[in-house]
Amino acid sequence: MKMKKVLLFFSILVIGLSPQVVEGMHIMEGFLPIQWAIGWFIVTIPFLIVGMKKIKEILVENPNKKVLLGLAAAFVFVLSALKMPSITGSSSHLTGTGLGTILFGPGVMSVIGSIVLLFQAILLAHGGLTTLGANIFSMAIAGPLVVFTVYTLGKKSKINKKWVIFMAASLGNLATYVVTAFQLALAHPDVTSGFIGALSKFLTIFALTQIPLAIAEGILTVIVFNLLEEYKKEGGEIIEDII
Repeated sequence: MKMKKVLLFFSILVIGLSPQVVEGMHIMEGFLPIQWAIGWFIVTIPFLIVGMKKIKEILVENPNKKVLLGLAAAFVFVLSALKMPSITGSSSHLTGTGLGTILFGPGVMSVIGSIVLLFQAILLAHGGLTTLGANIFSMAIAGPLVVFTVYTLGKKSKINKKWVIFMAASLGNLATYVVTAFQLALAHPDVTSGFIGALSKFLTIFALTQIPLAIAEGILTVIVFNLLEEYKKEGGEIIEDII
């Protein structure tokens, strides 16, 4: 069964790429002033409400899709826990949100991403509780919205579906870090050049590590999507009406 191949792929990914606890963060604990920390929490609330309603609708319609939701969550958890040092107070890493967004939409991914970020902050010291709202907005809301937009527009074109998935996942990853740079620049403007100077600096530094990681995420997302499509062809009931 092809679903077994998907699960095997994830098992290898988890075992072979198990994250080590280091000091790298999304945006680390205490790095944002209190007003920004609270503000980003408030901004995320409407998205989370919509996402929870969507998840409830999905599970009521077909409870078996819990397996696929768990798969999407595992993809996010593993990929986003693999990090590289970047800007002080943050890090570069894959996000994994593209797959779940393509399967279920950005609303669902906002909830899944939030849960993943909460567990990472508590268990891996990756991110922080005070910066959770900002991290949710950049990785679980902004990134998925870009993924959804690119994928939706791409499906209407004559571009090969695999290329559309690759571009959606890659650009969603990059969007996460554009937003993160924006958040950091707002909270820590440059002494001389202000917000614009800080944003330019953060974007430049992030680009060095994030562009190759975005490409890698696009490739991994296509690989998993291919496995799911093979499972669908064999009569995989939990995804036949999604892909």
